[in-house]
Amino acid sequence: MKKLLQIAIDGPVAGGKTTIAGLLAKKLSLLFVDTGAMYRAVAFLGLRHNVDLKDEKGIVALLKKSKIEFKQPKKGSLWGYSIFLNEEEVTEKIRNPQVSWGSSVVATLPRVRKILVGRQQEIAQNKSVIMEGRDITTRVLPNAGLKIFLTASIQERARRRKKQLEKEQGIKKSLRQVLRETKKRDRQDTQREADPLTVAPDAWVLDTTNLTLNQVVKEILDKLKEKKLL
Repeated sequence: MKKLLQIAIDGPVAGGKTTIAGLLAKKLSLLFVDTGAMYRAVAFLGLRHNVDLKDEKGIVALLKKSKIEFKQPKKGSLWGYSIFLNEEEVTEKIRNPQVSWGSSVVATLPRVRKILVGRQQEIAQNKSVIMEGRDITTRVLPNAGLKIFLTASIQERARRRKKQLEKEQGIKKSLRQVLRETKKRDRQDTQREADPLTVAPDAWVLDTTNLTLNQVVKEILDKLKEKKLL
């Protein structure tokens, strides 16, 4: 890669952001930053210290004293990275349902978002990076070379989420229940006061409903070549 390449991937829950970003990061040898994992780490921090996740002052105080960093993944990792909280690896610990839901709670806190956006921008400064999350194209990397809004039908996203829960956490739920939870998460993400989920005006909307993972990666690589970024 001859020049700085920054790819920002945004989109709703279960749109495939983490999986696709991980595959692209490996293929292009890019630093992969999963910003959703940072919010999970904050929720994990609050739960560990018995701080109400809606207590913005308490959560901010914990966050300011804490270090969150990404490192190369262990061999065979499902995530494409390892995330550390105060030198402790928490990659798997932040995947339980309580932390998952807690991450959507702390993500509504404006001061928490401000701190994490600043840290994410610091990580990406003068680096080639692929970063994914729910405000990456609009807030964190507004000048990224390629902005992608990765989405799929609500039914397909619920199906993927159900499969993910069973495979990664051994949690079995009916498709109807997961669909209901996905719709609720969509409402929370799009209606929150702090950085609601929106499509950036210059983002490329990629609907993956009927695409395989390999097809999605190929579409993105083709788009990078079209924009002369590769």
